[in-house]
Amino acid sequence: MSQIVADFVSCQNQINSFFVNQRISMLLKQSNIDKKYGVSAVVVMRYIFSLIFTGKNMFRSLQITESNAEFYKDTAYRFLNSVNANWRKFLHLLSAAIINKELVPLTSKKTAKVFIADDSLYNRNRSKKVELLAKVHDHNENRYYRGFRMLTLGWSDGISQIPVSFAMLSSANEKNRFAPMQEGIDKRTNGYRRRLESVTKSPQVLVDLVRSALKSGIHADYILFDSWFSFPSTIMAMLATKVHVVCMLKDLKTIRYGYQGKSLRLGELFKVVRKKAGRAKILAQVVVELGKDDKGMPVQVKIAFVRDRSSKNWLALLSTDVTLKEEEIISLYKRRWDIEVFFKMTKSFLNLAKEFQSRSYDALVAHTTIVFCRYIMLALARRMNKDPRTLGTLFHAGCDELRQATFAEALQQMLAILQDLAREFLGLTVAQIDCLLQKFINEITPLFRRYLLLPEVNLANC
Repeated sequence: MSQIVADFVSCQNQINSFFVNQRISMLLKQSNIDKKYGVSAVVVMRYIFSLIFTGKNMFRSLQITESNAEFYKDTAYRFLNSVNANWRKFLHLLSAAIINKELVPLTSKKTAKVFIADDSLYNRNRSKKVELLAKVHDHNENRYYRGFRMLTLGWSDGISQIPVSFAMLSSANEKNRFAPMQEGIDKRTNGYRRRLESVTKSPQVLVDLVRSALKSGIHADYILFDSWFSFPSTIMAMLATKVHVVCMLKDLKTIRYGYQGKSLRLGELFKVVRKKAGRAKILAQVVVELGKDDKGMPVQVKIAFVRDRSSKNWLALLSTDVTLKEEEIISLYKRRWDIEVFFKMTKSFLNLAKEFQSRSYDALVAHTTIVFCRYIMLALARRMNKDPRTLGTLFHAGCDELRQATFAEALQQMLAILQDLAREFLGLTVAQIDCLLQKFINEITPLFRRYLLLPEVNLANC
């Protein structure tokens, strides 16, 4: 039992430290997320943020502490449903602070920093009246679901992956939407702009996400994405942002590349340039003309053909930086897998699309942002605990930990002392001491127990 209490106390300390060190309260105010009256926005934010780590949903948590609750569920839903909140700006401010102040100093200047772009299914298959709900195709299972396409932009230095921005996309085709946009929304609000963005073509949204991330002070040398976005128009738009592209290519009839005065499809190009036979991993590489920029100048890109290990086919990787070697292109593209791990983590362990079943589009965006913030906290903690370069600030970190000591830590120490004294002077067994501590915890006021993140205890075995 004492180990459970210790784990909960450690988790609470980690959350409190994250909110204090990253100045979440200030970032909320800068993003127009502030209280109109009553409970402060950061209190509601911390409460929703902590739910996944308590093992309870909001209904269960508020039901236990209903008589002493600091706020009720209507307050939480008003917080999530706000059309004025600029959640994208909040995520930009938080990720920029983490990247520039915490992660970049731990990374060599020679290491390439990359953006990673991909979309994932935001499943609401059992819903019918969720705002802007649409029919979305799942590429993994090759079937359609009800939900949204969560287009996500992440940042990676090869070790840590931080979500930078996202867009909850509906369908640009009105026939594929099950529910319309909410009426009567002020066109000057952030909520209205989010809704307009949700029915925009995904390549254009991706370019806008990259531009806004760069404007927020988040730097990257390359952007990585799969073949779903590797169209010449998208690649040319990315080059206009001065970020090089490394992506997978698909052999389509409508996309051709200029080589030695000929316009060739990807498959035709491979047949012309392939020279390496046998078991070579890199089958060929070639510099081709992708198209022409706004000034009418030809744009050259490098294409590397590599062997597919799962079949006898080949794969093609494109790089707009023609100075990169084929091995470097492959090494960079391997980082794209980081965002797949991120999607798995948020959906399976951080309750993305499961914690709240709101019909409001604003609530979906708000809760997704909070889930991304949970991942950022865990990614930062993992980096600080495992990266040996963080030991240089060990003394200062220790001072901060002492300064931020909470009542929960003092309670844990008191329980440990009580356990030792009961064993020494009263001769109680370990099982009897555990029952005594369980009864003591159950006698604590529910309000204090919620702040200390102490779980309910089953006294059936005592």
